[in-house]
Amino acid sequence: MFFGSRIRLSRLGIIGSGNIGTAIARLAVAGGVPVVIANSRGPESLADLVAELGPLAMAGTTEEAAAAGEVVVLSVPLPAHTSIQPSLLDGKVVLDTGNYYPYRDGRIRELDDEQVTTSELVQRHFAGAHLVKAFNSILAHHIPLLARPSGAADRTALPIAGDDQQAKSVAAAMIDRLGYDVHDAGSLAESWRFEPEAAGYTRVYLADQSTPVEDMLTAAPAPVDAARLAAVLESAERVRVADRAF
Repeated sequence: MFFGSRIRLSRLGIIGSGNIGTAIARLAVAGGVPVVIANSRGPESLADLVAELGPLAMAGTTEEAAAAGEVVVLSVPLPAHTSIQPSLLDGKVVLDTGNYYPYRDGRIRELDDEQVTTSELVQRHFAGAHLVKAFNSILAHHIPLLARPSGAADRTALPIAGDDQQAKSVAAAMIDRLGYDVHDAGSLAESWRFEPEAAGYTRVYLADQSTPVEDMLTAAPAPVDAARLAAVLESAERVRVADRAF
């Protein structure tokens, strides 16, 4: 087993300080998990954020965030992942929060042709890492609002996908500490079930499922347990990626 008998979940590396990366950092420090957070602009640009997060947070370089612990959150725009040295994440469990947004990323032929899913594309770059798709299917402002302690009656589940079962177990343990249950949605090839516009993507967490798209970023969330999430993912139909503009 590549992790040995002991899994170190005491620190979390976060590469990317956008809305999702920052939301995860807030959950981590609230749960007593120290974080090392990095972005492309350098540690100095994160001074205000780490001051807000408190003593459990440290700004670092990408290299320092990658080395922080067994689990690293990768939360950068899709085209930016290739600017990160692949070997930095060798042996790590990488929580890939990314999505393909053609309006932002431009058209990517392999994704439009459905030769691979987004996370399969990212895994190919980080060949030595153990990628687990996670936190890509929930709006950033819902992440702190739906987090609950383990065992809470209204705890929400998030889907994960990956090709390594042990990596998924490690990911689930970290996500549990961050305040969520998980549902294993299968391999990276099956992660389309909770990618943009699919049944398992963002809208399932809205209190009002009929909320117009333009109001979703301020809409109230509602808990989704693992059984309901499993049913949603099972019934999902594959979205034609080439037809997506979002």
